[in-house]
Amino acid sequence: MPSVLLISTYDLGRQPFGLASATAALRAAGAEVACADLSRDRLTPEQVEAADIVGFFLPMHTATRLAVPVIARVRELNPTARLCAFGLYAPINIGWLRERGVDHVLGAEFEDDLQRLVTGGASEVDPTVVPRVTFRVPARDGLPVLARYATLRIDGETKVVGYTEASRGCKHTCRHCPIVPVYDGRFRVVPVDLVLSDVRTQVASGARHITFGDPDFFNGIRHAMAVVHALHAEFPDLSYDVTIKIEHLLNHADRLPELTATGCAFVTSAVEAVDDGILERLAKGHTLRDFETAVARCREAGLSLAPTFVAFTPWTTMEGYCALLQTIDRLGLVDQVAPIQLAIRLLVTAGSRLLDLPDIVGLAPVFDAETMTYPWRHPDPAVDRLHADVARIAGDRGSDSRRETFDEIWRAAHQAASLVPPARALSIASAGPIAYMSEPWYCCAEPTPAQEALI
Repeated sequence: MPSVLLISTYDLGRQPFGLASATAALRAAGAEVACADLSRDRLTPEQVEAADIVGFFLPMHTATRLAVPVIARVRELNPTARLCAFGLYAPINIGWLRERGVDHVLGAEFEDDLQRLVTGGASEVDPTVVPRVTFRVPARDGLPVLARYATLRIDGETKVVGYTEASRGCKHTCRHCPIVPVYDGRFRVVPVDLVLSDVRTQVASGARHITFGDPDFFNGIRHAMAVVHALHAEFPDLSYDVTIKIEHLLNHADRLPELTATGCAFVTSAVEAVDDGILERLAKGHTLRDFETAVARCREAGLSLAPTFVAFTPWTTMEGYCALLQTIDRLGLVDQVAPIQLAIRLLVTAGSRLLDLPDIVGLAPVFDAETMTYPWRHPDPAVDRLHADVARIAGDRGSDSRRETFDEIWRAAHQAASLVPPARALSIASAGPIAYMSEPWYCCAEPTPAQEALI
């Protein structure tokens, strides 16, 4: 049986679920497995040279970009090893990965395919197929301890954070989402007992908060509520966070108090924009009015809503960007928005349904292999200059308070747009203590120097 080295380059500051789940599947097939999380530890030549198969977990764009020099280094150190890639970004970049010497490209539902690879079965996958896999309790003993990863900050307290998934894929087809080219509106639920077993392992390792990484926790509402009620029954002092679409927050507003009662610290929602025209182009399924209503419903339920944004798109105007800031201020969400969210630029990746839009094709006609995107420039150079300024402010002031960083971005944006900023809204009381991760959720086109330094 071959020995396998599994590598994660970056997974949003959390212990990589993909490595733990892959390890469980491979051990069930009798393989010897070692793991390397390069966001926490350097890769050693000895690890690479001992492996017959090296697998790269590619759950997001930044992780895939960071894998490029590692793939080359592994090939140099161990030219006879078979290389494979798995995770959401593997199938949509299949040609690009093969050009770089990756022998086997697996999908987002990868566990059974990895088993077949090590046992000599079929190793090719059809990126359009999302198989039903055998779910197992992830094996986390080969990974760095949870205390080395991002923590939750809430009410002056710091909590060790675990991560699990109660479902995969998504029912929805938002045009810019990287999940859509792979899952195409499909999703899979993980049995409640397996979810609880994974949480149990992490609680025993010190976790006091759990992040559910489901793209939309309310895709299967009955399953979701069964999970959180079982979680709270067994771990009444454990908090958690989930991601839920705006339209689901409205359609299931009657269930929001149950989230509060079972320990939900905050809900993340991909709002993306406050301009209805941009929201329609992105096929988000909600409007600005819906967003405003969802904020009110969460506040009534005692839930903290943490919106995320794609602040810079080809359709963003200088005035529109200022309107985004004004909406965040007016709704009392300044402290709930990670400053990096105000600098996020629309990524057009391989397979993206954004390429169905003629104006995107006109602005970004050529795929760039180095960035793994279709790069675009805004028709108004002032918007691109503003993006650079906001990205610099968000990066330079990473350790400052969210409000101070927001204030600086507010001043810079209104000045750049030659607008007199309106009076700031009176502070609105939050639904409870503001909770946030020490490493905020985001995916960027360019890996940061700190990320690259670990490779």
